[in-house]
This record gives sequence, structure tokens and C-alpha cells, in this order.
Amino acid sequence: MRYDRFDFDVITEWISPGERVLDLGCGDGTLLRHLTGARQIQGWGVEKDIERVRACIANGVNVLHLDLDQGLSGFENGFFDHVIMSFSLQAMHNTQGILAEMLRVGREAVVSFPNFAYWRHRQAILNGRMPVSESLPHQWYNTPNVRFFTIADFEALCEMDDIVIHERLAFDEGKVVLEEANFLASAVLYRLGRRGLSRP
Repeated sequence: MRYDRFDFDVITEWISPGERVLDLGCGDGTLLRHLTGARQIQGWGVEKDIERVRACIANGVNVLHLDLDQGLSGFENGFFDHVIMSFSLQAMHNTQGILAEMLRVGREAVVSFPNFAYWRHRQAILNGRMPVSESLPHQWYNTPNVRFFTIADFEALCEMDDIVIHERLAFDEGKVVLEEANFLASAVLYRLGRRGLSRP
């Protein structure tokens, strides 16, 4: 997915000026660089791919070379205002673990992911093929994704794990979807918190 993505505007609206932000699976650091310019954040990235780590450094982004499936044990509780995982959650083996870690080290978490229940994806499966789309751009044999889940699945997990959904915005290839999101939305963004913490 390109880095002139619609989700940048949403994430920017959810971040206040001067916040401490951690971007997990930060790629080449484009989102952090954008937030630094737009919101003057103090930003750090985490990335597993060494070439992308080098790209972050070239872009002037603070970055750590870590495997997210190993957790975030090097970070203090509540150190960050927001922890972001943009279109990377589906590539995590330990989904519950990383969500718990995001909400341990951050006041709030922002996650986005492709919705596997999108109607075009359902149509592809009915036709006997794995879906390929803008939100799921890889073929089955070279995809980095290890989890295929839906909006309904994710919200059930949040309820089970006592994660509070502060906001949700669903999109169909960049356009806001207001109804029947689990069927009509190709991707979704969430603003998450922990039970017992008041939203600002």
C-alpha cells in the first residue's frame, strides 16, 4: 500500500501536537516524518526489515531494529501518548500479545488493517480464488500476512480482552463507509484504550 494513504489524515487528526508517538512496523518512516511535520511529535519507530531501518535513518527518523513478535519489553509502561500499528497487525503472529503491549507502553493505540470480510474479498473466495485488492495486494504465495480477520472478529477480540474502542473509521478504498462496515469496508482504523482510563 502506498504511503500517500488516506489513513495518514485520520491518524494525524487523532494525534495532538508534541505527543510522544511509537510507530510499530514503521517501514521507511514516512508516517513518523509526516507526523513530525504536521504535529511536531517526538517520534520513534520499530522495524524488523533491516533495509527499511536504513531507510528510516536516511529519512532522519529515530528507529529501533526489533522483532515485534518478541514484544516491547524495552519500553516503560505508559511512556508514549500513542502507539501506532498501521496495516501491520495482520502480519503479527502474537496478535493479542502485541495489542496488550501497545496499550501497556502507550496511553492509546491506533491500529488499521484490511477487512477480510469486504464484499469483493468474499466474491473472490466464492469464485475459488484468494482475494487480491488494494488493501490485500499480495498473492497467497508471497503475502506477509499471517492473520486474515474481519472487523467483526477484531471487535469481538477487543471485547474479550477488555480493550476499549474509542473511535472507528471504516473505508472502501479511501472513501468513508458509515453502514455495514464489515461487508462494505475494505479497511478500518481504530483508536483504542484500556478499561478504566478516561479518554482525553
